[in-house]
Amino acid sequence: MQIQSPIYPPLENGDSRSETLRDRLSYREFEQRYAAMTTDQKAELIEGVVYMASPRRFTTHAEPHGRLITWLGVYQAATPSTAMGIEPTVRLDSDNEFQPDGVLLIPGGSSQLTSEGYIQGAPELVVEIAASSAAIDLGDKKRVYRRNGVQEYLVWQIFDQKLDWFYLEEGVYQSLSPNDQGILCSRVFPGLWLNATQLLQNNLAAVLETLQGGLASPEHQAFIQPD
Repeated sequence: MQIQSPIYPPLENGDSRSETLRDRLSYREFEQRYAAMTTDQKAELIEGVVYMASPRRFTTHAEPHGRLITWLGVYQAATPSTAMGIEPTVRLDSDNEFQPDGVLLIPGGSSQLTSEGYIQGAPELVVEIAASSAAIDLGDKKRVYRRNGVQEYLVWQIFDQKLDWFYLEEGVYQSLSPNDQGILCSRVFPGLWLNATQLLQNNLAAVLETLQGGLASPEHQAFIQPD
């Protein structure tokens, strides 16, 4: 007798039920249905509900995304104890599987790689470009990241020309305030400095100049060369 492989229905935006029609969609069924799709489209599972990404415009997503990833990549290159990724699959819990725009993590820290190569658990830092997705990124996603212990969460709201950097303190997200020089400094990654004003003005050179100051700081040197 020939055993037929199961046929999985394609994912649709707003799907929220498993095949049993009793439970919310789990990340296991989400992955099976995602893998069976013939089109290459980004999909995320947020609180058991499927969200399909809209087409990505250059000026409101791809370009700012590139600037943030360049900033993170320069930091990671100077900080061997970290790892950086673009749009990885992150399994946070049974109801939530995201593909954030970028992550910076400490290998062996609060997350690990599965045998399939996915991230299981909470990366230390997550970044998102929020254009049409702003309500989700600052709503359900933010709550899920907080609940699962993501230590820092950076959201660039493109249309509002605003950047929010949150850090987790006693289970609550607080807004990171700039220092006396107007620079945002990570509390988890020493030397990860961001000139948000210059980033919002699309001045990547100035952003990287500020970052170089962070990489030269005593705090960063102590981080990469511990006693």
